[in-house]
Amino acid sequence: MKAFVMKAIGQVGFMEKPLPEPGPNDALVRTTRALICTSDSHTVRGAIGPRTNLTLGHEAVGIVHAVGSQVRQFHPGDRVVVGAITPDWGDLASQAGHPSQSGGPLGGWKFSNTKDGVFAEYFHVNEADANMALIPADVSDEMAVYCADMLSTGFMGAEQGRIPLGGTVAVFGQGPVGLMATAGARLLGAGLIIAVESVPRRQELARHYGADVIVDFSREDVVKRILELTDGQGVDTAIEALGSDATFQNAVKVTRAGGTISNIGYHGHGEFVHIPRLDWGVGMAEKTITTGLCPGGRLRLERLLRLLQQKRIDPTLMTTHTFPFEEMERAFEMMDQKRDGIIKPLIVFA
Repeated sequence: MKAFVMKAIGQVGFMEKPLPEPGPNDALVRTTRALICTSDSHTVRGAIGPRTNLTLGHEAVGIVHAVGSQVRQFHPGDRVVVGAITPDWGDLASQAGHPSQSGGPLGGWKFSNTKDGVFAEYFHVNEADANMALIPADVSDEMAVYCADMLSTGFMGAEQGRIPLGGTVAVFGQGPVGLMATAGARLLGAGLIIAVESVPRRQELARHYGADVIVDFSREDVVKRILELTDGQGVDTAIEALGSDATFQNAVKVTRAGGTISNIGYHGHGEFVHIPRLDWGVGMAEKTITTGLCPGGRLRLERLLRLLQQKRIDPTLMTTHTFPFEEMERAFEMMDQKRDGIIKPLIVFA
């Protein structure tokens, strides 16, 4: 089969690989649609260390090609979405309520980290009964593929932000994850949603997904403006969806005493992320910092698919470009360099 791989740090390309063999609890899926994530670019640039000929990608849907002898929920021919995070559900971390960390920090993140990812004609899924879900007939592949990561991660940012009904929220960054955090804040009943973004198309989408006010960091002082909007008190919840040290510090600064900073950004650069000491109340302002990796599991996927079925949200508005798998290298370069106003590129497999 053809696969798109990270050959080494800074190098990508196609290569031929043998089809994976599913174990007793596993599945082999034929890929039909996939999405490129900015985290793939972080990986290629060396954020998690060197990798050699590792298949990239972690957001995909497809058709079940084969299943192991112990798989009960799925059969060949089923149309499925697979979580970007595929935990080992018997691990102690999973039993403690942290499946994304099974096997160690970020251990549930296997695709394009510790095993081949989904940018191939076929891909392997561990613990298939728990890590993928059937796609309802009335939900398209183009829509369902967003459940793998963007919907799940963005909504998690809002969920872990402990947003009170009618509360105030600031979402830093309106890339795909930030946009879904904005949408999640609206679904959870936020009273005022402030989106921090400078790109016009992303500002437009932020408004569509629920932002009440846009703060353009290229034109004004973000902290000052958010404090003005909240009568000097700060927001109940700040969501960092960019992965920037400076942005994280601003999130701490604009959060009221007793509020929550929900970090879902991938901090792929630098040795440290800094907390502004005085704005943190010298450690005693009761500002809670939460972090999280995309939640995994069939139940999570089924719930997200239900939101799509009931038309609570349409994530396909973020799909700005579509490429055939054969043009994966061009698509990856465009996403890496954020050319042509790209937000989320969809990859179509034959």
